[in-house]
Amino acid sequence: MKEKEIVPTRPIELIEKHIYSIRGHKVLLDIDLANLYEVETKVLIQAVKRNIDRFPDDFMFQLSREEFENLRSQIVTSNRGGRRYLPYAFTEQGVAMLSSVLRSERAIAVNIEIMRTFVKLREMVSTQKKLAARLEELEQKYDEQFKVVFDVLRQLLEPPQKQHRQIGFIHKD
Repeated sequence: MKEKEIVPTRPIELIEKHIYSIRGHKVLLDIDLANLYEVETKVLIQAVKRNIDRFPDDFMFQLSREEFENLRSQIVTSNRGGRRYLPYAFTEQGVAMLSSVLRSERAIAVNIEIMRTFVKLREMVSTQKKLAARLEELEQKYDEQFKVVFDVLRQLLEPPQKQHRQIGFIHKD
């Protein structure tokens, strides 16, 4: 019997944009997962709450008010249409557990893509650490004349800093 081919539903880059670092975990928020699964957020949360024993704190947690405000300011969302509850964040293990709670073909396909995205992110972090270690080795081996080159390479290895641009008119006195 031939295995059914699962066509990716979302490119990895799209999923990657919705992964945040909260409490030292890489997580996806309930609203983003609901959008990926093409279900309402309340339906996703209801399914989770019906199976809450499958979601310990290291699989899923609810954001605090402060975490939510910090996140909202980072991703520039409005207060309009607000939420009645603070969002839930799902770690990689929590997303994997969602596949046992949400059993549609779409949920399975989306979970596969999310797992691939987490693997890709881990590989990228590992590669970056290896490059940094190798750069350190080379820097110790060569003298001061290459210091400028090493400084530039080190800057390139650092993750880009998000810049918040002020909008509006600035009056100079």
